[in-house]
Amino acid sequence: MRNSRQSRGRKTRKAQRQGENMLIPRPPPLRDIGLTHEVRVRFVANGAFSGNITYQNLLDIFNVASGATAAYDLFIATRVKFVEVWANALANASAVITLVYDGGTAGSVGDARLHTDASMGIEPAHIRAVPQPMTGAALYQVSSDTIAFVLVVPAGAVVDVSLSLRNAINGGQVVVQNAPAAATAGVLYVRGLDGLAVATSKFTPTGALAID
Repeated sequence: MRNSRQSRGRKTRKAQRQGENMLIPRPPPLRDIGLTHEVRVRFVANGAFSGNITYQNLLDIFNVASGATAAYDLFIATRVKFVEVWANALANASAVITLVYDGGTAGSVGDARLHTDASMGIEPAHIRAVPQPMTGAALYQVSSDTIAFVLVVPAGAVVDVSLSLRNAINGGQVVVQNAPAAATAGVLYVRGLDGLAVATSKFTPTGALAID
């Protein structure tokens, strides 16, 4: 019994000495200190739209004013998670909606798949389009006139765009393409899906506290 207690005592003292000689482990490396935000933003088409949505348009949606006629994008890069669209039947006609992740610019890769649907009776047209992995829209893109997707919708369509937005810690913010007219410095504004101020945009953002 005494030998057993002595053995345990020696092991305890040895462990204590080893603990005193151990180095304090260093903190783990920081792998990503950029700021990332994911959001699903909704728009209502106040008129028929057939055209391109660029990465500049997408990044101009969220901006902060630096003065009455100047504003900067809140984020510097974005990627598209999915776009979902609904449209009711028009009078004596079907509503047709179409979306293509086209790329549209040399060196920009899109999947070129046609996502389309048409309403019938009281059933709305509906699509949920996800860009294919490793295509342009599925990867983070900075502000440019490169086409993220081509969209065709009738008036009254509801368009949801799910985005992942990112800022690098050392990244400089980009000036919005279309300057605001009477903004308040320091206020966060939301624009239409086409990057235009709400007064001229074909898309009205919903649930926005302040719209440009």
